[in-house]
Amino acid sequence: MMPYLQPLKRAFEQQADPAQARPMAAYMRHQFEFLGIKGPVQKALVKAFVAEYGQPDPAQLEAVVRELWSWPAREYHYVALMVLDHQQKQLTLDAVPLLEDLVTTQSWWDTVDSIASHNVGKLLMQHPSGREAVIGSWRGSANIWLRRTTLLFQLSYKAQTDAALLFSLVEQNQDSKEFFIQKAIGWALREYSKVAPESVQGFVSTASLAPLSQREALKWLKAKGTLPSS
Repeated sequence: MMPYLQPLKRAFEQQADPAQARPMAAYMRHQFEFLGIKGPVQKALVKAFVAEYGQPDPAQLEAVVRELWSWPAREYHYVALMVLDHQQKQLTLDAVPLLEDLVTTQSWWDTVDSIASHNVGKLLMQHPSGREAVIGSWRGSANIWLRRTTLLFQLSYKAQTDAALLFSLVEQNQDSKEFFIQKAIGWALREYSKVAPESVQGFVSTASLAPLSQREALKWLKAKGTLPSS
């Protein structure tokens, strides 16, 4: 174990609550072990740790993130993402292999969605020259979490969304039977509908979307009563 992480691990182990761990693991369908530390307490522990020991040196960032990711308790994976988020603005395209590994290991929606929208999305916004290579490599992957990431990386782009790319990615994945792909399609289209309602409605009306994807895509427009007439 890296000496830097030893006090953090001790602090988390001291706060472990088996009674809380059971329902937390059940909520995640028993994909991971849990210590039983709820989100606000996790953040408080990390804040106290950073106040005393500081953020990792940028040269050690990847090693710190990878070690946290290798520990079985899910809370440590959340800490890894907190650490990564703090240094997000300093990341370059050299971080892509690390992000790909984080998406494809210890994979479940809670971490993948954070990585997709926060880390991958912001990185490719900061370094658009890498977008074609990264998304081009991941969009045809057999790994559903990489494909979900390509669908969700523009979630916060709003009017800066590359609509042609989004619609192309949706069309590429629209026949998928995977729940997490169908849900991601709907979520991505729903977010874009908040800035381009007519564009999204027009696309949905002609695309061959799964019922789940279509419902999710139009949910915000229907709720707001702003669904344009066909």
